[in-house]
Amino acid sequence: MSTASTLEEFQGFARALTPRLFRTALLMSGDWHLAEDLVQTVLGKIFSSWSRVRRTDSPEAYAHTVLMRTYISHQRLRRSSERPVAVLPEHASSGPDSALRVTLLAALAELPPRDRAVVVLRYWEDRSVEETASVLGMTKGSVRNRSSRALARLRRTIGDGQDSIAVH
Repeated sequence: MSTASTLEEFQGFARALTPRLFRTALLMSGDWHLAEDLVQTVLGKIFSSWSRVRRTDSPEAYAHTVLMRTYISHQRLRRSSERPVAVLPEHASSGPDSALRVTLLAALAELPPRDRAVVVLRYWEDRSVEETASVLGMTKGSVRNRSSRALARLRRTIGDGQDSIAVH
């Protein structure tokens, strides 16, 4: 495959996947700019090994795995001096559930990074326990345990009046 067609193939892949990667990164980080940085880092990592990645069974699953590991690594290293804020910048939510959504995102931001990753993958991305375990490099039991604890913590943070957080 020529360099031009390889580049074109990667660009098509990146265009198709970027919105989903960004949504996941935003849910994970709670920060618009950090989410953009995470997605750019992931796309850079994938591009550098595109000839190998494109031959995998699911390049999209590979990209999500790289995103989760990049996010967890970023949190563990704490390179960033940025801190989450109470109000999300730049993007106003509209609709009947705006208050609940903002409350839920704030509560999600209080979870430890791995617990947040489990909740986002399991409940926002609607992934199975097995898929979540594979992406995060955990056992299925760890995913179940972390999701149970994280959901209990979210319920305590949000309060008893919000019954919309359900265990699947």
